[in-house]
Amino acid sequence: MATEPQTAAGQRPVEALAAKLRRRQVVGSRETALETVLVLRQVVTKARFQNINQLVEIIRSVGQKLIEAQPKEHTVGNTVRKLLHHVREEYNNASKGEATTSASSFSIANFVLQGQPRRQAAGQKAESTLVLKEDDSDDPDSFARTLKPVVMEAIQDILDELETVYDNIAKSAKDHIHSDEIILTIGRSKTVETYLKSAAHYHKFTVIVVESGPSYGGHDMACSLSSSGVSTFLVPDSSIYALMSRVSKVILGAHTILANGGMFAVTGSVLTATAARAHSTPVMVCAGQFKLTPLWNLYHEYGALDFADPGSVLGFEECDLVDKVDVVNPYYDYVRPDLVDVYVTNDGDHPPPSIYRLVKESYDDEDNEF
Repeated sequence: MATEPQTAAGQRPVEALAAKLRRRQVVGSRETALETVLVLRQVVTKARFQNINQLVEIIRSVGQKLIEAQPKEHTVGNTVRKLLHHVREEYNNASKGEATTSASSFSIANFVLQGQPRRQAAGQKAESTLVLKEDDSDDPDSFARTLKPVVMEAIQDILDELETVYDNIAKSAKDHIHSDEIILTIGRSKTVETYLKSAAHYHKFTVIVVESGPSYGGHDMACSLSSSGVSTFLVPDSSIYALMSRVSKVILGAHTILANGGMFAVTGSVLTATAARAHSTPVMVCAGQFKLTPLWNLYHEYGALDFADPGSVLGFEECDLVDKVDVVNPYYDYVRPDLVDVYVTNDGDHPPPSIYRLVKESYDDEDNEF
């Protein structure tokens, strides 16, 4: 007899994280992805299932609850999609055995993956010794007992990738940044911060940090870089265009990378990228592959449908104006793919047109919508 997809014990961590996401107690792409992985590990550990469909439904139901709680944190859905991709991959390998490996080794898709060692290594271990018995009436738990260790290993792989993403991206910093360059960035991105600090071990360069009002995350960024010995200047948002002619390259962070090669990034990023395009200044974006999403720009041309407190833009003390205007304070800008030159990820450098291919490799089509 099939068990319920979720037990009460398995539901508790899901509901707890959903409540945190609703209240914005967990924010940021990496933080939400880490929390999602930890919850998925608890759910899979306690789950009972007799076939692959039940396991997929359990994982999808967790994804649905978390995405409904906070649809603006796209890495929640990305993490669930990635786990589902791994689960199906391991199941197919176990079902087909060596036939899958030999067939795929001569495919065009495998040829395209040349030069990407991580995926090649994953393909080489496709040969599986698992013996799966679905819906076994004599031993209902045999399927779960056999597949769970493999799923837990996949979860650990995702967790390891998230924990090392900053360092893996920063490895290429010395090749992209050169001595005496002037780099411009906006706001505070932990990925960009680690990237610049890594490059500072090899080259002397100057960083111009745009403060990114009204959140002013650039203040913390400038302090952090300066304390690490990086020559840093803090400038207001209004100076971006005037300074761009002196800038060697622009390095931005990303909140989400969309399937069309565009991205959601901190407010002010589209202004920075547009000014860079006017001056033919290259724009690099540093972001982990866990930020890749199969979604397109769902909202409008200029930004994500995610807004901060308008009081930081126009306070209530301006009582004469408050009743006469609508104040909008967006969290993120939408940056079109034609404004970005290259995405620097933990799995190499990719131009915007190749993002769609990376998305197709990372997720299954049936998981694009939950």
